Amino acid sequence: MAKVVFNENLCKGCGLCVGACPKNIVALKDELNAKGYHPAGVTDPESCIGCAFCATMCPDCVITVER
Repeated sequence: MAKVVFNENLCKGCGLCVGACPKNIVALKDELNAKGYHPAGVTDPESCIGCAFCATMCPDCVITVER
C-alpha cells in the first residue's frame, strides 16, 4: 500500500493535487497551516493507489509518495 506524505507547513493550498487524484481522496483541510493556507491531505489513505499524480502536479514539491 502506498503512503502519501504532505509537508503541510509548506503547502499553499493551491488545490492542483486535489484535481489530479483519480481516486478523489485528496482534499484541502479545514485547518490553517503556519502560513495561513488550508493544506492538502489524504482523506482515505487505504484507497490510495500510489500513482503519484498529486506529487507530480504540486508546484512546490511538498508531496512525497512512499511505496
